[in-house]
Amino acid sequence: MCVCPGPRRIGIPVRSASLPLFSDAMPAPTQLFFPLIRNCELSRIYGTACYCHHKHLCCSSPYVPQSRLRYTPHPAYATFCRPKESWWQYNTQGRRYASTPQRFYLTPPQVNSILKANEYSFKVPEFDGKNVSSVLGFDSNQLPANAPIEDRRSAATCLQTRGMLLGVFDGHAGCACSQAVSERLFYYIAVSLLPHETLLEIENAVESGRALLPILQWHKHPNDYFSKEASKLYFNSLRTYWQELIDLNTGESTDIDVKEALINAFKRLDNDISLEAQVGDPNSFLNYLVLRVAFSGATACVAHVDGVDLHVANTGDSRAMLGVQEEDGSWSAVTLSNDHNAQNERELERLKLEHPKNEAKSVVKQDRLLGLLMPFRAFGDVKFKWSIDLQKRVIESGPDQLNDNEYTKFIPPNYYTPPYLTAEPEVTYHRLRPQDKFLVLATDGLWETMHRQDVVRIVGEYLTGMHHQQPIAVGGYKVTLGQMHGLLTERRAKMSSVFEDQNAATHLIRHAVGNNEFGAVDHERLSKMLSLPEELARMYRDDITIIVVQFNSHVVGAYQNQE
Repeated sequence: MCVCPGPRRIGIPVRSASLPLFSDAMPAPTQLFFPLIRNCELSRIYGTACYCHHKHLCCSSPYVPQSRLRYTPHPAYATFCRPKESWWQYNTQGRRYASTPQRFYLTPPQVNSILKANEYSFKVPEFDGKNVSSVLGFDSNQLPANAPIEDRRSAATCLQTRGMLLGVFDGHAGCACSQAVSERLFYYIAVSLLPHETLLEIENAVESGRALLPILQWHKHPNDYFSKEASKLYFNSLRTYWQELIDLNTGESTDIDVKEALINAFKRLDNDISLEAQVGDPNSFLNYLVLRVAFSGATACVAHVDGVDLHVANTGDSRAMLGVQEEDGSWSAVTLSNDHNAQNERELERLKLEHPKNEAKSVVKQDRLLGLLMPFRAFGDVKFKWSIDLQKRVIESGPDQLNDNEYTKFIPPNYYTPPYLTAEPEVTYHRLRPQDKFLVLATDGLWETMHRQDVVRIVGEYLTGMHHQQPIAVGGYKVTLGQMHGLLTERRAKMSSVFEDQNAATHLIRHAVGNNEFGAVDHERLSKMLSLPEELARMYRDDITIIVVQFNSHVVGAYQNQE
């Protein structure tokens, strides 16, 4: 058994993450394991571009700092494998010598094929030649590091209420939970925002077998799939939720509190994920699916935009960043979310207050929840929420794959007073202004590589095409005339690189992966990073998922003038 340090925020024994969780005999759809087919489509590119793609590479901890692991392996399970092959070769006399592998780099077209494989753009349609929405549109993209990618993204327009929903989801211990949350959370939010009369209409339509009113219009990349096998199960849970909302509502016409609706939707979905895993399903495939969802985890950062009202609901360590253009044309970043991890003093205090004083030193160790989990809020992750008795009961009554899995049987150390983890989001409200030009939603794979101010500047310059007017900053580095000439040449080429990217999220990923010390994209560096085989990519970076939402300043200004 090999413990791979990279693919997860959590990491004990890894058979659950490195091997398929379904038996060969189980009719599991291929797309469940590989929702993004980019790796398969581009295997030819990788095979020719990287000399070590097909080699078995050691995935033990010495190759990557512990600080980069999202889930720290417990010492009891820290057994590592050795590489089956190395660069040592033998000559005709049997003596060993070190060979120097030949290096191959991706060409610019190959780089673009990889970067653009998962990009998606949506422009809000115009009515009578005018865009009456405060949102012009959005660009999104993903760059995998894990195989399969554990990040997800979602975007949809609310049809029965106003507004647009956009979100990024960062999975750990596999992609099952992030996949489920990306499919289901927006429905829970949309239902929470519906007035009592609309909920009654929907319930009556279901009772009488009539067609349902559409709640959401999804804006999806072809690779962003829905699980057809679980659709009935998910619908039944959602219906139970809206039936309870109907029963709780007296029928009085009251304004919907968006903040409260977001919080209730997050908490209810997480509760349903837990309940479905406890109850199980007679269908063996669905039974194992709900358990995979519950035992893996996911963070979520969701924005709801309705006119000039912007709400951001965040659970975990993905971020929402507002790009503001000042009067002098410069860009500033306004943070609309807080990371729920050890760097957040309020989160540390909250955890300590929720548990007895004798656990003050054990609830957070080495900046991780119980010494294991980096985010302090997440969906799923029932190993940090259920009691020990409930975990053992579910595992013992579950399928053999679950009972034989080292990760699911592992109990976190100092586990005395669960739950230690919550999915309750922190909701931030912001009233849009004409100078608020765009919003960046991204998983932590972006923020680990780029400062927020750089992110906003790069997106702002891309959207306005004003970057070539800014003076060159070398950041305190001593540069020669030759280096300065190179920087000027790169700046001259920047305009063509902007036109090369037709998607703001793609342009941001290009910088996140390929930037050199001067903040310019280095093609050689970008080629090297994208040439890394699956076994190595996660050791250098995380999955990156980005949504860039562009606001309509004219419409926002009109709202402001009306008031």
